[in-house]
Amino acid sequence: MTKSLALHQSPDWLLPAGVKAAFTTRVGGVSKPPFDSFNLGLNAGDDLNDVLRNREILRGVLPAEPQWLKQVHGTQVSTPASRALQGAQPYEADASVSNYPNDVLVVLTADCLPVLFSSRAGDVVGAAHAGWRGLSAGVLENTVQEMRALSPGLLPQDILVWMGPAIGPQAFEVGQDVVDVFLGQSHSDLTAAFIPIPASPGKYLANLYLLAQDRLRSLGINSIQGGGLCTVVDRAHFFSYRRDQVTGRFASLIWISSEK
Repeated sequence: MTKSLALHQSPDWLLPAGVKAAFTTRVGGVSKPPFDSFNLGLNAGDDLNDVLRNREILRGVLPAEPQWLKQVHGTQVSTPASRALQGAQPYEADASVSNYPNDVLVVLTADCLPVLFSSRAGDVVGAAHAGWRGLSAGVLENTVQEMRALSPGLLPQDILVWMGPAIGPQAFEVGQDVVDVFLGQSHSDLTAAFIPIPASPGKYLANLYLLAQDRLRSLGINSIQGGGLCTVVDRAHFFSYRRDQVTGRFASLIWISSEK
């Protein structure tokens, strides 16, 4: 982590030269409780001026304004072409890709899984917001598809992935309906991803990280890192909707730097 990114954590992720990635924590902003203090989400219920000031602080350590999304737990991917047509308004999507320098991609989360992508060559990057609904519906697959469209010849084995802070496997309780969705889609053994809760029949502890890995490996992607930070447990650093209900959002960002 460089001094200029003092408000952020740099992922423990070996990236190609020229590709930058970071994620924010809840520390370092101006928002008041329960959004204290570096909330970046406009729709969390926080004071609008505080959120805009936090975004201004973030912009000060980035090469450009981030490509903010209107996230809807879907599978739509924002691309340079679609953003050009959209104009200045946030694009309704849960992932984005780019092959342009200083095009800062961002997803906001508070338990859902942020997933960052880069080609080994560093010529195309992506970011996805993957809750269980988006994950099961194909948001990661769509992100990879759009990355490959921007970089003809890009092979899945040449894509690097980092999974950011999310609700951990000891905190993510789901019902049988969620289990059935994933078991019905995968050809892999997902037993380890769903641990029955003995005192609650029909309830399971789900591992979002394992579920994401299964989807990525089914595409031929094997360079997958991250997955060790739980938003629910780490109250000091991360917002968690499951833990607090009323809370802020933190950012995961990736971009191709123009500074080589």
